[in-house]
Amino acid sequence: MALPLMPNSLDHVALWTDERDALAAFLCDHLGMHEIERTDAFTLVGVDAKLGKLTLFDADGPRDPGALERVVLRVGDLEAAVAALPVPVERENGAALFDAPGGLRMGLVEAPGTEYDLDHVVISVPDTDSAAERLTEMGFDRSDGSLTVDDRAVRLEQGAADDGGRPLLNHIALLVDSARGLETEAERHGFEVDDVKDAANTFAVFLKGPAGLRVEYVEHKPGFALV
Repeated sequence: MALPLMPNSLDHVALWTDERDALAAFLCDHLGMHEIERTDAFTLVGVDAKLGKLTLFDADGPRDPGALERVVLRVGDLEAAVAALPVPVERENGAALFDAPGGLRMGLVEAPGTEYDLDHVVISVPDTDSAAERLTEMGFDRSDGSLTVDDRAVRLEQGAADDGGRPLLNHIALLVDSARGLETEAERHGFEVDDVKDAANTFAVFLKGPAGLRVEYVEHKPGFALV
């Protein structure tokens, strides 16, 4: 049974990493992002606090990519963006793929929108059909082989990668107008609530999705002040 909610966007991708500072520096120095927030536990980076972001949580390493195949950003001029990268680049189906610190596989695609905003995330799962069905029930739209929220997407690939108990992917997050009533509704609709966090700027409910994927539903509180 589907959840009774309409997410506004794919808000962020959260990672476990033993190279938080190196990864944050790479994203800021070469991929147009800036540090939005930093605490003892995590660093939040992106081109804007209200667009697609990456949250980098400190963790013991090394981390294994496991189910996380790659995180892909959009740019207006792909060749110019590639020329500015300090790492080797591979080409695949119109995307430029490369490795960032901490074992994070990334990509760039030429697409409309804000420069270096999040475009899509590729995740491997044992059964793409059942995973897509479950994620659709969790608020994603199915479109042209992708699961979308507004203009950002999650793409599923067939696979069963072993992360060795140290996954790189922590969770993916959807922005919603109200997360406060979601906990009760989720349990009523047969979803397992994994966690609830009430922070200064946000309120969030985490649900367990297919193949161990955690999905966060995050609400920006009035006066949301990150920049």
